[in-house]
Amino acid sequence: MGDTADTAAAAGAADKKQDRTAAKLARQIGAFAKKHGGAEGQLAHIGQAGTRIVLVGTDGGWGDLVAPTFATAQLAAAKAGLTLHEEFDGEFAARVRTGPYEWTRMAGIQLGGREN
Repeated sequence: MGDTADTAAAAGAADKKQDRTAAKLARQIGAFAKKHGGAEGQLAHIGQAGTRIVLVGTDGGWGDLVAPTFATAQLAAAKAGLTLHEEFDGEFAARVRTGPYEWTRMAGIQLGGREN
């Protein structure tokens, strides 16, 4: 009997931690959306590190967050009311606006130049 109670307690603690993490991510998603006039996203598995939440603002601004699990990322997106895309396809990717920082950083890395 004790093992069952211990397992249930551990599961309850894990659920609470997941809820807290998802709530924090949802607040960050909401802040991003507010700053960029709204946002949409896509979830991408990144192996043992978790799941990347890619955010694209209505104004073309972009960013990302990392959730420890896919389930946590889904919960955070739902709490934030984030519209999710299945893939980072052409239409969705075309909304991203890159600036001079991104272009110099990409060119610097690719061409052996100075990193920003």
